[in-house]
Amino acid sequence: MIGKDLPPAAKWLGYAGLLPQGIALALAIFASEWGFVAIAGGFAYAALIFSFLGGVWWGQVMSARRSSADAFVIAVLPSLIGLALFIPWTLGWNWPGPQLLVLGACIGLSPLIDRRFGLASPGFFRLRIQLSTGLALLTMLLGIVAEVRL
Repeated sequence: MIGKDLPPAAKWLGYAGLLPQGIALALAIFASEWGFVAIAGGFAYAALIFSFLGGVWWGQVMSARRSSADAFVIAVLPSLIGLALFIPWTLGWNWPGPQLLVLGACIGLSPLIDRRFGLASPGFFRLRIQLSTGLALLTMLLGIVAEVRL
């Protein structure tokens, strides 16, 4: 049970947010002509979601009036990490398999930041764990497929 403190739309739309990554993974595995596009799109989607989480953290810290510098640094890190993981592609290096694995791990560990800030309601925190675990696993599987395919 997720909790009664969240509206049903938040739950269903949260779970629906796993669909793009699931579709990217399926295309990467089964649709050879769309494989690289799906892998690149899956990277972009995971990086956008990770960056969005940083925005959520920023908003939570601001609304709780906990304006410590370390909280704001932590909130900005997802965007910077996503950008840094994109740089190897721009330089023609090995991409995106290893970066998808790192990005998936970062997403999977991201609920620890929610716990550190202590701002998430119990229902929201449970949902975050489920969604982060799901997106992390899909992203890391996509990274493994990328390593095998490319």
